[in-house]
Amino acid sequence: MHSLPHDHTGARIKRLRLQYGLTQKALSDLSGIPYSTLTKTEQGRIATTPYVIACVARALRVEPATVSGQPYADELRADALDVLILPIREALDVYDLGPDPDITPRPWQLLHADAEELLVHVRAGRLKQAASSVAGLIQEVTTAAHLTQSTDGWRTLASTYRTAYDVATKLGYGDLAAIALSRMDWAAAHASDAVVGGMYRYMRALTYLRSGQYRTGARLVQTGLQVLEQADPGRERDAVTGQLHLGAAVLAGRAKHTHAADEHLTEAARFADRTGEAVKVHWLAFGPTNVAVHRVSVLAELDQYDEAAQAGRGLTIPQDWPASRCSHHYAELARAQMWDGDLAGAFASLLKARKTAPQQAKYHPTVRETYQGLEAAKRALPDSFLSYGTWLGA
Repeated sequence: MHSLPHDHTGARIKRLRLQYGLTQKALSDLSGIPYSTLTKTEQGRIATTPYVIACVARALRVEPATVSGQPYADELRADALDVLILPIREALDVYDLGPDPDITPRPWQLLHADAEELLVHVRAGRLKQAASSVAGLIQEVTTAAHLTQSTDGWRTLASTYRTAYDVATKLGYGDLAAIALSRMDWAAAHASDAVVGGMYRYMRALTYLRSGQYRTGARLVQTGLQVLEQADPGRERDAVTGQLHLGAAVLAGRAKHTHAADEHLTEAARFADRTGEAVKVHWLAFGPTNVAVHRVSVLAELDQYDEAAQAGRGLTIPQDWPASRCSHHYAELARAQMWDGDLAGAFASLLKARKTAPQQAKYHPTVRETYQGLEAAKRALPDSFLSYGTWLGA
């Protein structure tokens, strides 16, 4: 079930609840969401949080995307992005077929450069460019890796799978993202690369964050940390280790485990002190800034919106920080500001999210939920607020 014109997540929750023959009280009991929160969400009077979406999805035994309305089919079609998904799906399916006799791969130097360029496109928020090129590159690198059986070849293949995961996740295709992740793990195993193996577990843990399976996500983080112990010491290992702790902090925050979230943030800060701003190390943007940005997200997950908004306002983003990470941060800050009652500040942050990475912001669930929350507040907002909604398709 996908998003309908002028639809909102609360309305989808109500439709799903009625399809399953549940009263609001029954769904409240099943999901653990307070009754008043559920009723206001269904009515569109308050925004839907990722925590509520995950709880409702688990209670109804559906995918979170079914509740959130992803993928946003009409908007994807209008932007000619939907037609790029099937080629990616097909490219991911030939991983174990060996070399394709109809493909003559280019030299590895060119393949490495193209794989890196795709990562740059994603970090810059240029999703259409990445989606347009990743399927063909996956097929070419798959053949080259099977022909050479080299460690660098398998690493490059893992990189293309990571881009496929990023594109699928950001456009709302969770099933495709899961396939891309499994391929990334397969390539990392062939490369015997512990660092990439640790990154795979970090990304897989995030899929469990979105589905509300926080305990499984935390277990994956611990497994990833153990895998990274097998890697050579150095800045690369430290950056990925720190990023795993940041993922664990958000998992703990959404599970409302304050102490665990604080511990993971502290550990991440310790590694960030060691690495400094490691923006380009596997394009994770790890470093002190990323720790500070995640602190805002964790505070919001813990429903400490006033502290999250205050921390976000006092944060300076470096000029060379990836646009995709900046846009994500502004979306998270907007959510905290909305719940803190600063509606004008929340809309200003939504505008920053759009300006920084428009393709990503348009398909970001937090951007949409926050916009709908601002709309429900029925307060005076500038005329540009309506044009923003038209751009979103909301």
